[in-house]
Amino acid sequence: MKIQEIADRLVELCNRGEFEKALEELYSKDAESIELYDTPGFPKVTKGLDNLFDKSRRFNEIVQEFHSCEVGKPVIAGNSFSVVLSLDATYKDPKMGRNKMDEICVYVVKDGKIVSENFFM
Repeated sequence: MKIQEIADRLVELCNRGEFEKALEELYSKDAESIELYDTPGFPKVTKGLDNLFDKSRRFNEIVQEFHSCEVGKPVIAGNSFSVVLSLDATYKDPKMGRNKMDEICVYVVKDGKIVSENFFM
């Protein structure tokens, strides 16, 4: 797949809430995920597709309800693309409650697969 196809497919799957399907279809087995912060239970850097699946499942376990999740149109530059992710969710932890956040997500593609994702707020 070309980078535009990968970016469009990621947006499509994420807007349908099919994050694990996106991992399965679009990510390299050696992909890494880099968070802005080191959060308890979610390290700053997660490496390997199996660990990315685990991270996705753990995130879903801390959410009580997803109210909305929208991913914007991708912007492509070379072998990278970015999207804006807007998430509105209520978390099980009462201290977090309902939280709306916007992130810029940057993806790097190599050999037709996403090899890196990096999140910024």
